[in-house]
Amino acid sequence: MAKLKFRPLHDRVVVKRIDAEEKSAGGIIIPDTVKEKPSQGEIVAVGPGGRDETGKLVPMDLKNGDRVLFGKWSGTEVKLDGEDLLIMKESDIMGVIA
Repeated sequence: MAKLKFRPLHDRVVVKRIDAEEKSAGGIIIPDTVKEKPSQGEIVAVGPGGRDETGKLVPMDLKNGDRVLFGKWSGTEVKLDGEDLLIMKESDIMGVIA
């Protein structure tokens, strides 16, 4: 992916959804109208981090290129540079896929 011209603020990240499989385990092709939105993606941009009660910067645990799992209704959908992306807080992410 080309360099994103967007930098998230504070503890926010930009995530690109990773598309789900086109076929079921039994080989049945799933049409777009009944497919669920995938709940995993790749981090494409990371903010500098949040602040604690004393104002000290708390760095992010995530980095560009991490594959992550997030909730079904997490984040805000946006279109940047012709791509559909999600902007969400770090706390909305459930974990990193190894």
